[in-house]
Amino acid sequence: MLGYVAIGIPCGILSASIGLNALQVFLMCALFYSGAGQFMIPNMWLAGSPIASIIASVSFVNTRQMLYATAFAPWCEKVSKRLSFWFAATVTDESFGVNIKQFEQGGWSIQRATLVNLCSQSSWTISCVVGVLIGNAIGIPLAIASFAMTSIFICLLVTQKLSGANVVAAIMAIVGVFACKLIGLSGPAIFFGALFGVLCAFVFSRIRERV
Repeated sequence: MLGYVAIGIPCGILSASIGLNALQVFLMCALFYSGAGQFMIPNMWLAGSPIASIIASVSFVNTRQMLYATAFAPWCEKVSKRLSFWFAATVTDESFGVNIKQFEQGGWSIQRATLVNLCSQSSWTISCVVGVLIGNAIGIPLAIASFAMTSIFICLLVTQKLSGANVVAAIMAIVGVFACKLIGLSGPAIFFGALFGVLCAFVFSRIRERV
C-alpha cells in the first residue's frame, strides 16, 4: 500500500496537467483500475495522440489482466460468482504477485485475496486524488512526475537475480521497445518489448541447457 503512494501521487499530478479534477480521477481509479493505463492516458494526451489511439493502446497493454484472472481460476471454483467477479476485477500486477504466492503456499482464500486487492486499490485511489490536489497547488515539473513509473520498473530490474537469462531479457526488451518506437508503435511498445525480451530469454535458456 505504501508503494502505491510513491507512484499514485505523480499519476495524480499528471492527470491534473491535462485538466482532470479530483472527482474525475477518483472515478477513474475506482472504475478503471490500471496504474499503467492511467499513466499512459495523460502522457499520450500531452503528446497529442488521438483519442482512438489512446483507447487502443491502453486496452492492448491491459490485456495482461485477463491472464491474471485466468491464473486464479482454480481457486475461484468453490466461491460465488459475485465474489469471483470482484476479485478478478481488482487484481493488479502487485496484488497478483502477493496473492499467487500465498495461494501456492496454502491457507489462503479468495476473501483474503480480495481484501488485499481492495486495500491496494484504496491506497492507489487516495494517492492519485492527493496528487491532483498537489498538482493544482504546487508547480511540479511534469518530466519528474512522468518519470515515476519508469523509476518503479528500474527498481524492479535492479532487484532481479543476476543471471544470463535475466540480462538477455532486460537488454532485448530495451531493444524491442526502441524498435517499436522507431516504426511508430509507441503505444504498445512496452508490451511488445517485454514480450520480445521474455522470448529471447527463453530461447537463450533452452540453448544453454542443450550446450
